[in-house]
Amino acid sequence: MTRSAMRRPGPDRAPCHGLGAVTVIVVLVALAALAAAVLRLGHQGQTVSHQDLMSTRASAAARSGIEWGLYEALKGGWTSCSSASQTLDLGAADGSGLRVTVSCDSRSYNEGETSPGVPRVVRLITIDAIACNSSTAATACPDAGAATSAAYVERRRQVHVSN
Repeated sequence: MTRSAMRRPGPDRAPCHGLGAVTVIVVLVALAALAAAVLRLGHQGQTVSHQDLMSTRASAAARSGIEWGLYEALKGGWTSCSSASQTLDLGAADGSGLRVTVSCDSRSYNEGETSPGVPRVVRLITIDAIACNSSTAATACPDAGAATSAAYVERRRQVHVSN
């Protein structure tokens, strides 16, 4: 048998061309899928990081609202503190959109006596601060309309003080 006869495809031998092109296409598709997965994971990581930052800011805003409410109830304009409420816009300075709704409620109780026959009046003050990143400036926290979005963050703090 001659060499030229050995190289020709015969009825019992299949041609060997085209396998390289299929391999290259499969490898390119696999690399594209891997790149898409990496991009998606990066985007999810960035979203989670942003939500974590916003929740930390909302928690700090709620604590600030508690401190402001305590000052107003004990030394400021809320001396009666009977169902008083105010929304503070803390997001104007940094553009975060954080708002804090601070409410105050107080109840007076008789507890013991200061002297015989004279009841000791104790005032229990409850300060409630809810911080959120609502989308509209006129909305108080909690914002039920914005709560359905993935970017909405809300934190609540409450404190009881006797005076």
